[in-house]
Amino acid sequence: MSSAVQTAFAQLPPPAAVSLKKIAVVGNYLPRQCGIATFTTHLCEALAAVAPDLAVIAIPVNDRPEGYDYPQRVRFELEQNEIASYRSATDFLNINNIDLVCLQHEYGIFGGPAGSHILAMLRELRMPVVTTLHTVLREPDENQRRVLAEIAQLSDRVVVMTRRGVEFARDIYGIPEEKIDFIPHGIPDMPFVDPNFHKDQFGLQGKTVLLTFGLLSPNKGIEHVIRALPEVLERHPNLVYVVLGATHPHVRLHHGESYRYSLERLARQLDVDRNVVFHNRFVSEEELLDFIGAADIYITPYLNPAQITSGTLAYSAGAGKAVISTPYWHAEELLADGRGVLVPFADPHAIAQALLRLLDNEAERHAMRKRAYLACRDMIWPNVAAMYLRSFERAREDRSRKPRPAFTAVTLRERAVELPAPRHDHLRTLTGPAGIFQHAIHTVPNYSEGYTTDDNARALVLSVMLERRGLEWPYAPRYLGFLHHAFDRSTGRFHNWMGFDHRWLDEVGSEDCHGRAIWALGVVLGSSSRDGLRGAAGQLMEAALPAVGKFTSPRAWAYALLGLNEYLRRFPGDRAAQALREDLAGRLMRLYEIVRTPDWLWFEDILAYCNARLSQALIVTGRMLNRSDWLEAGLESLDWLARVQTAEGGHLVPIGSNGFWRRGQERARFDQQPVEAHTMVSACLDAWRATGDERWRTEARRAFDWFLGRNDLGLPLYDAATGGCRDGLHPDRVNQNEGAESTLSFHFALEEMHHAGDIIGS
Repeated sequence: MSSAVQTAFAQLPPPAAVSLKKIAVVGNYLPRQCGIATFTTHLCEALAAVAPDLAVIAIPVNDRPEGYDYPQRVRFELEQNEIASYRSATDFLNINNIDLVCLQHEYGIFGGPAGSHILAMLRELRMPVVTTLHTVLREPDENQRRVLAEIAQLSDRVVVMTRRGVEFARDIYGIPEEKIDFIPHGIPDMPFVDPNFHKDQFGLQGKTVLLTFGLLSPNKGIEHVIRALPEVLERHPNLVYVVLGATHPHVRLHHGESYRYSLERLARQLDVDRNVVFHNRFVSEEELLDFIGAADIYITPYLNPAQITSGTLAYSAGAGKAVISTPYWHAEELLADGRGVLVPFADPHAIAQALLRLLDNEAERHAMRKRAYLACRDMIWPNVAAMYLRSFERAREDRSRKPRPAFTAVTLRERAVELPAPRHDHLRTLTGPAGIFQHAIHTVPNYSEGYTTDDNARALVLSVMLERRGLEWPYAPRYLGFLHHAFDRSTGRFHNWMGFDHRWLDEVGSEDCHGRAIWALGVVLGSSSRDGLRGAAGQLMEAALPAVGKFTSPRAWAYALLGLNEYLRRFPGDRAAQALREDLAGRLMRLYEIVRTPDWLWFEDILAYCNARLSQALIVTGRMLNRSDWLEAGLESLDWLARVQTAEGGHLVPIGSNGFWRRGQERARFDQQPVEAHTMVSACLDAWRATGDERWRTEARRAFDWFLGRNDLGLPLYDAATGGCRDGLHPDRVNQNEGAESTLSFHFALEEMHHAGDIIGS
């Protein structure tokens, strides 16, 4: 432990001097099965034990609708993917006289891109905030960097658990060092005992016990330990390798027990199955400590070097175990100076040699145990809780010198637009046995109009957008199945129109329909984490791409470009896709240069439908390929489109579909379509991401407000009762039918606005 932390600990006031009366700790909580839940639970109990007069309440995050059977300490529950829940938690904390909030931050436990929903809570809290960073990435993506930077800005103090975490927080995220507290991971206070004392509880007396524990997932590297066993067992046949812990719930949800089964098969293939024990259960703290006590050697063969904190490693070193580990960040730090042995990643022979070294040299093994045990004594939970109390007091002192006002007047212009909570009832109603129905009669599916590839492609894209924020939409395989069925391999093209009787009504679909299908497939391949979806999408993408090079429709080019950019984010080495992307973007650019005049900054002599997609395709491609000419053309054309679609009153007036607008002729004011408002939202937000210019977020809000009633008629198109969207704006009324294109357009826009609003506040 560093001298800075030791000094902080020495200066701690006795528990009676703690000025705080009531704190809330936000993070997962037992009985949810994960490391954050275990940590949060133990921290709360340790704080309550060290400061008996301090009221400690917990605010856990639920990743399933039914929640968990929490203890009484839990006073409020966050629903992971519902942003309204975070705002409700803010109100709960602000009105309940909470003196301080201690946030346990891990990207994966909160909803929104990179866990950004938590920002909705932090922005409005009135009390000091101390945030513990359980993950500090060296190479964050754009969203991860922005989210963590704002969390740090909104926090009065930031806690990290390793010295490397201090460096990363300071150098990568720009957190002032004077704002950072280094407090190690807490551990139970275990006596330094002979492992044989515990072995008889598990029938392991007379055995040498090698232990790995924690929730199982493929990044744990356990297969490399099993591959090392034959070499070790030749000299130490009494060794038993105990793998303790259930499969991670999220891994089990998506992949079942396939990883555990693969490990069992490997053990049998290597004829070491009589020396391997799988204890497939999430054990209690008491059982866990007994298992650790029985271990002669603990091993963490993790495969990811970018692990800044490991609770299992801290527990084992603190219990005085001889430890072998791969050199992930926390292990390099905790096991330095002879407190453990580091081996290369994914190297069974190196693991075997390290095991033989410790097993053959009992004196060295016991000396290593003692060094680890003594070095970790400051990490026992009472000491760690005392350090947290000191951090809390510092946060309160800092806030008293520079208080946040109880109420800050925020004008409507300064405040982020209020967004409806997502409601998907009508999308469920529209989804039939083959896919999503095209039209509705008011809110009832219109079976006689059947299905289209256009709408099923859109629905598939929305499914992935919902998946990004943690909601696995169950109909995604149905929409992708429709695309597979729509593809005619003899022509290399998609059908578009299907009747209710599931018979195709066209010989070949439009180029635009094909482009939308490529867009959807690219989004699945680039962003979905569902292996089955990606596998099916990959086969179809490969078969459908060749036709795109022959297309003449600019919108087909634009949709294909959006899909290719998504695909190439994940598979940047695909040279055929790279070449097609550059070809299509070049075509759009040449078209713009030919048609553009000072008073008509556009790609065609007509403004028709889904206009903003043309600008967006150049913006996104130009940004990804550092082509400033493409980016500037996209921004210029989008700027012009925004200007000609803005009424004198400041609201959006999309080009009407009843005639569109041909250069030199009268412009159609109606029928205004939801898809035009959505594509403006999407394109403007990509322009904002490309430039950082807040003007583009203002334009996106203007377009989104069209759905809510800021339009020519002053009437909302979004139906809050069903979650559907009405089909368009006529000169005298709203079209009351709620079809697929309209409803999907609204939900696209809503998801994108939530995303942008979460990441950067106004």
